Amino acid sequence: MAVTLVHGTSFCVCGDDGELDGSVAQGAFHQDTRILSGWSLRIDGKPVQGLTVVTPEPFHARFVGRAHSREGVESSLLVRRERYVGGGMREDIVLRNYRRVPVSCTVTLQVAADFADLFEVKEDRVREAGQHAVEVTGSELRLTRYVAGGSRGVRVTAEGAEYSRDRLTFRATIPADGQWAVSVTATPVVNGTAAATLFPPEHPVENSEPAVRARRWREQGPVLRRADNRSLARTLQRSREDLGALRIFDPAYPHDVAIAAGAPWFMALFGRDSILASLMSIAIDPALALGTVQTLAHHQGSKVDPDSEEEPGRILHEVRFGADASLALGGSHIYYGTVDATPLFVMLLGELSRWGIGRERVEALIPNADRALEWIDKYGDRDGDGFVEYERATERGLANQGWKDSWDGVNFADGELARAPIALCEVQGYAYAAFLSRACLADGLGDGETSRYWKHRAARLKERFNERFWLPELGRYATGLDADKRPIDSMTSNIGHCLWTGIVTEDRAAAVADSLLAPSMFSGWGVRTLACDMGAYNPMSYHNGSVWPHDNALIAAGLVRYGFVGHAQRVATAVFDAARAFEGQLPELMCGFDRDEYDHPVPYPTSCSPQAWASAAPVHLLRTLLRVEPDLPHGRLRVAPVLPESFGALLIDDVPLADARISIEARGETANVRGVAEDVELVR
Repeated sequence: MAVTLVHGTSFCVCGDDGELDGSVAQGAFHQDTRILSGWSLRIDGKPVQGLTVVTPEPFHARFVGRAHSREGVESSLLVRRERYVGGGMREDIVLRNYRRVPVSCTVTLQVAADFADLFEVKEDRVREAGQHAVEVTGSELRLTRYVAGGSRGVRVTAEGAEYSRDRLTFRATIPADGQWAVSVTATPVVNGTAAATLFPPEHPVENSEPAVRARRWREQGPVLRRADNRSLARTLQRSREDLGALRIFDPAYPHDVAIAAGAPWFMALFGRDSILASLMSIAIDPALALGTVQTLAHHQGSKVDPDSEEEPGRILHEVRFGADASLALGGSHIYYGTVDATPLFVMLLGELSRWGIGRERVEALIPNADRALEWIDKYGDRDGDGFVEYERATERGLANQGWKDSWDGVNFADGELARAPIALCEVQGYAYAAFLSRACLADGLGDGETSRYWKHRAARLKERFNERFWLPELGRYATGLDADKRPIDSMTSNIGHCLWTGIVTEDRAAAVADSLLAPSMFSGWGVRTLACDMGAYNPMSYHNGSVWPHDNALIAAGLVRYGFVGHAQRVATAVFDAARAFEGQLPELMCGFDRDEYDHPVPYPTSCSPQAWASAAPVHLLRTLLRVEPDLPHGRLRVAPVLPESFGALLIDDVPLADARISIEARGETANVRGVAEDVELVR
């Protein structure tokens, strides 16, 4: 079993015995570089026999084992390894002697570091590059790789250690019925500068920055006081824990917090992923959404650069810091090749306005929203046909730039790959919602003229979308338009996002809802990304038949928006059932096999877990079924629950809403809401 620990841009993937033994995906990572590829504990030259592992915190694991037995006598030497990840790694090794006589032993910690790029490790294509150096002094072991005009290194230190080129050695004497302990710290070094140590051995762990932030996250968010459905409660609690673990803090803007896409492979800021995860978890912490918007605004495109695909007003796709910078094109550590992050940025800003969060700070970002809308018109709509399309500007960029961004993620019903430029249906929905969000922002400022303009733009886009994307002979919307403006006729989950944004006309919504829940699309664990009767269908693929929790959360929200409550309840129940099978922690995606074929959801091999929008999906599903819709610029809050019977009763306290904290008690279609401000009308 793999154990993943994470904090900020540092994470560790290891075996359940704590060892980093050179396996393909294992290692300790910092800023997209594997700083430790080997970390093996030996007692008198023999490995420790693992007994159990627990993870009290997302950044902390406790590995418990025992030393190897001697000469047929069962071992009485307990070995406990307390590992903390954040700004590198610290490990406290504790030996507990249960004999009534002292025990002496030699403890060695073997260390290796290849400084491989994150994606080299993920894809099992690690290559030797650069120059490696080893420095041994009386106080540390330092390993370094020099490459591309820079360097990545790690310093390994421990009090009382003897250092050699590949290990630390300790001579330990454990008293009778006593213990011996040592703390080992692995500190990343980037271009000669050591990272800040988040777990210094001389300070209690509970006072460390990660521990303090974790406590505040738990204390400041909503509290689930009552939940008849224990599995539901466990899933929601795990989602909240994982979202807290995935938060990242920009040293240049210490007051802004954003959310990384997911562990282990995407512990970085992603435009689309971070926006959607923030939007879906806004009921837990609107400040996380505000911080994500602010962080993305700091890096908003300002120039045309084909190598990084930066364009004025464009919102980034991905930030990377590795020495090889796999996606950092043109010498930059930021890559902008995404078509949907820019309209989603405006959508999230509008949602923050509706929640009444940080009004002055939201209004300060309106110029960024306007620059994003200018990008939609000037760069997003490349041919002036009124639709937003994408085509990569460099052969090294992503071929597909919507959320299904794998190379084969957009295809026709017969399996033919679509050719760019491609206008995706859901991106038109995002643009539609972005226009309405800008109108909402204008309403909050009392700017009626601007509001009317963007509402008109939205109405015109909706009209044109329904003219060009509807396929009457198939009774469904096209997934997109290809380079020749041919409708891409595959049946995909993308259209569920169009329900979510409201670009679908009322008279066609029923056909969309029924098609999403048809046997070809609905696996029993959720809606598939691609119908099983399509030419490219593969239930074990990344985007062509798999089931993604976040995708289903947005689909469920769209179904409720148009009044298809029964459909939405089926989707939500399926996703929560899948979460129960994963002990409350939803993975990034699952294989698309039918539930009748396998009574347990089949995991996708390299799925991230925890992953931001998968962790946010249960939160958004619950909000959808509670039908909590604030509109504070107009002084209204709507709560009209449609909870499935299996959910039982719920009581949630301290839900943040502007400057207030509200409580929601709900069961079925009834709700009791307390704590709403006097100037806000509660609409049921």
